[in-house]
Amino acid sequence: MSETAPERESMEFDVVIVGAGPAGLSAAIRLKQRAEEAGSDINVVVVEKGSEVGAHILSGAVLDPSGLDELLPDWRNMGSPIDTPVESESFKILGAAGSMSLPVWGMPDMVKNHGCYIVSMGNVCRWLAEQAEAMGVEVYPGMAASQVLYREDGSVRGVVVGEMGIGKDGEKRDSYEPGMELVGKYVLIGEGVRGSLAKQLIERFDLDENSDPQKYGIGLKELWEISPEKSRPGHVQHTFGWPLNDDTGGGSFLYHYNDNTIALGFVVHLNYKNPYLYPYGEFQKFKTHPEIAELLEGGKRIAYGSRAITEGGFQSVPKLTFKGGALIGCSAGFVNVPRIKGNHNAMLTGIMAANAAFEAVMAGREGDELVAYQEAYDDSPVKAELFKARNVKPLWSKFGTRLGAIGLAGLDLWTNTALSGFSFFGTLHHGKTDAASTEPASKHKPIDYPRPDGKLTYDRLTNVAFSATNHEEDQPAHLKLKDPSIPIDVNLPQYAEPAQRYCPAGVYEVVTAEGGGDPQFQINAQNCVHCKTCDIKDPSQNIVWTTPEGGGGPNYPNM
Repeated sequence: MSETAPERESMEFDVVIVGAGPAGLSAAIRLKQRAEEAGSDINVVVVEKGSEVGAHILSGAVLDPSGLDELLPDWRNMGSPIDTPVESESFKILGAAGSMSLPVWGMPDMVKNHGCYIVSMGNVCRWLAEQAEAMGVEVYPGMAASQVLYREDGSVRGVVVGEMGIGKDGEKRDSYEPGMELVGKYVLIGEGVRGSLAKQLIERFDLDENSDPQKYGIGLKELWEISPEKSRPGHVQHTFGWPLNDDTGGGSFLYHYNDNTIALGFVVHLNYKNPYLYPYGEFQKFKTHPEIAELLEGGKRIAYGSRAITEGGFQSVPKLTFKGGALIGCSAGFVNVPRIKGNHNAMLTGIMAANAAFEAVMAGREGDELVAYQEAYDDSPVKAELFKARNVKPLWSKFGTRLGAIGLAGLDLWTNTALSGFSFFGTLHHGKTDAASTEPASKHKPIDYPRPDGKLTYDRLTNVAFSATNHEEDQPAHLKLKDPSIPIDVNLPQYAEPAQRYCPAGVYEVVTAEGGGDPQFQINAQNCVHCKTCDIKDPSQNIVWTTPEGGGGPNYPNM
């Protein structure tokens, strides 16, 4: 017999929002705005698994203000932390010893950054949370939503949050708290990339039945304080090329804030073939490029983090609504790959979903599909923007960086921009998941990565300490193996167990006891920075990332 569900207290709201990112907070604010305009009231709660709002927000980020303009038109006079407009930008192709600049003037307007702002999205979300709370939204940080609740008719009715006090052995400790049920007429899921609840809901309601597989990248980021004379407030730089080969998608970003700090990051597309590739090692190697090393000389690293990025775009956006709720922001995947931007689209989809939910609640409805949200998206600038960029990722994946991303995708962006969505290629599709793209180790050679020097380049565990990651020592591992035998019996002989390398935090190890013996697969879950790359890239799809019982994870300061 199954264990009886614990008795929990329940709180009822009109709308429950999971995730205090740009999508969730925008939805909450818009709901309150609509209620104020109508002279009514609406009860809204936002739950956030991070220890504070912004703790798990890593985004790199050059912000297109269109979403914020729609949400809070007077934001420039409201004390926001958005104070570094883009003043200059460059695109470069790197070689091992030098670089070649691409002409910014010859690029489609879509990929240019004029009118945008260099921001810490963590700080932007903290500020948005202040605006939401001032309007009466209840914001609960440190409350991970670990379970979806359903009505008898199968519609979503709420989530369970705050279940704590379960030990590593799965048994309830004396400090056990069963958590609380947050019940709403509608539930908006804004967990971010590859959220555990969104993943369950997409499968349960077949939301991806008519869409391509979602594609992903892994983004690694360090915050550096550099010498004042090297600071260029408002400068944006993106690069292709070295140290990645032409067949591996990705590149770097470098953003100058106005306080002598820079956001320095590297993205590797997770459809890479070679299981020996080490994304974190590629990032550290990138910093040894003469131009980057010179910029960082005399500076110091302040923080580190990593997260997955949705890259599927137009073709991979699933159906957005299900009975009782909807997906918003990166839970559905609205990142525009050539723009390297998604926060504005996250905000706009949060606004659209909020409008639909408000109308439904005011009409006395609950638990049905928010069809108006899907209709709004289908007629929105978000979908139009993604449509124009729809072929960049497929062309990049098929033809490589130089021909695919710079050549053919550049041409395709121009025709889509100039001719209102026309493409010589029609609409290309993503054929495989990123996990299925991984080839056997026998087809590839190991890659030799330089040893970290501790000044410019760092080992993973040293950098993880700069992410302020923490999990309770006795909490259950939130990284689950469907079959514990697969890492050693399947992934090790076939793929050289790539979890040892694709994880940016040193969570997974293959260890052998002193004196020999059989290798063992070790999971150091306390190191996890919640990037969810393992859930995406494991070639056997044997690792499942779940929301940690008891919370935890990184606590990014100003990332």
